[in-house]
Amino acid sequence: MCVEDRISKFSDHILCHILSFLPIKEAVRTSIISTKWRNLFASISIIEFDGDLLRRLTDRNIDSFKNFVDRLLKCPDQVSLDCFRLRDGISSWNDGDHDFDVSGWICAALCRGVKEIDLRLYNFGNVLPVFFTCHSLVNLTLDAVDSKIEVPSDVCLGNLKTFYLIESVVVCDSINRLISNCHVLEDLVFLDCSFGNASELNIQSPLLKELTLSYFNPNIDHVVVINAPNLVYFQYEGEIVKVHPLSNMKSLEKAFCNLFGSETSASYLIQGICNVRSLTLKISKEIFPTSRLPIFYNLIELEFHGDICFVEFLHCVPNLKKLILKYQKDAGARWKALCIKIPSCLSFHLKEIEIEISCIDTYMIEMVSYLLDNAMVLERLIIISTDRLTTTAEKRKVRNQLLQLSKSPKKCLIVIL
Repeated sequence: MCVEDRISKFSDHILCHILSFLPIKEAVRTSIISTKWRNLFASISIIEFDGDLLRRLTDRNIDSFKNFVDRLLKCPDQVSLDCFRLRDGISSWNDGDHDFDVSGWICAALCRGVKEIDLRLYNFGNVLPVFFTCHSLVNLTLDAVDSKIEVPSDVCLGNLKTFYLIESVVVCDSINRLISNCHVLEDLVFLDCSFGNASELNIQSPLLKELTLSYFNPNIDHVVVINAPNLVYFQYEGEIVKVHPLSNMKSLEKAFCNLFGSETSASYLIQGICNVRSLTLKISKEIFPTSRLPIFYNLIELEFHGDICFVEFLHCVPNLKKLILKYQKDAGARWKALCIKIPSCLSFHLKEIEIEISCIDTYMIEMVSYLLDNAMVLERLIIISTDRLTTTAEKRKVRNQLLQLSKSPKKCLIVIL
């Protein structure tokens, strides 16, 4: 039976697009299909090298691999690149015996007008200044462990929309210059970065929509200035420093805050996100800003992690519809001194409550009793016990207790997991 090769009838442009979704090794193998396919792999627009590929190399074929990559990237007749990725510590192979020209590969990708670069580099040294003068870049991810980031004065990243910087040493003056020159930047992430002795990180970006500052390491006197009026998502994890001004966040839809540090700094940051609609808050009782809480008029969904009484916080969320409570410890005596005045969200808006707790005890029953008695429009209550020792019989007993708690005739679905 003669089988028609319909795929080979596609244009070279379409075939190269298909090959771009294959691992580089599989794309190269297609060269043996026919003469039409022989050199197609050299025109793919997505190139990725990872640790799995490197681990398969032997001393005998390392030179062949280096020559292949040089030809693949540095040929002047090649098409522009959509994406170039180096993953799993390829630069760690530069041990003297295996001297890969990683810098040359990166420069070649930049010269081919690459739109996305995703690099996982170890022992790489200072990040190349040429990164920051590539006008074609749209997405840039640098996981450069212990590498130093210095942005040149002639920075030019006019099309950069996403910038992820991970585990790097940042010179603040340089990064401030970079951010201010990325006029269409929409997504900015600093993860586990160190900012040395610089005094200020200045994030002035009118089009920025997502900002993540996660476990970055400023010094104690560090100041973070954020002016991003179109911010939709904000994430802050780590010790709180002085944050200014966090005003103009009127477009904020979702925020995630995992805070430790001083109460003053925590209150200032929380006030800055008071326009948010969905908030995940992890905070310890030592820094919970009970005296400086703003009113979250727009907040409809709150996920609260901690070991503190949050009833005061409920007075600050008058339109809350969904509440998720996750306690790392048992409820303790935090419900002994409940506010006399019932939060308005319980009376008029709160429809769903989810409680995750390690121990279903009398204190938890007291907490649920308060919620059932005062949440007048509650439709669903979910209780999740993280204690694996809790048996099915014990859960059934607790469920029966809970069913007797509500004093109002309203219907509420109670689920115990």
